[in-house]
Amino acid sequence: MIALPTQLRVLLYRRPTDMRKSFHGLVALTESELKQDPLSGSFFVFVNRRRDRIKIMYLGQTGFFIWYQQLQLGTYLLPRHESLDEQAALEVTRSKLSMILDCIDLTS
Repeated sequence: MIALPTQLRVLLYRRPTDMRKSFHGLVALTESELKQDPLSGSFFVFVNRRRDRIKIMYLGQTGFFIWYQQLQLGTYLLPRHESLDEQAALEVTRSKLSMILDCIDLTS
């Protein structure tokens, strides 16, 4: 688990992401699809189609960081918002991000 700053904006990209993407690919995705500034200090969360891998990209003091996690069993349980189907991103709280990373069901 990573320690998250108290004032943190977390944006979850809702579409499946190719996990072969690295810094340049994720920065381009952040700018083109999310319409966000990757230099903002926000956490940008990307999940693959099977929802067993997750990448979090953020800007640190010296450059971009990518935090990558792969589940050996199960899938990440993502929040569902049917009314936001046309939006590429969903803003989640720090606690929801922690629950996603711990594979806790968000519907309960």
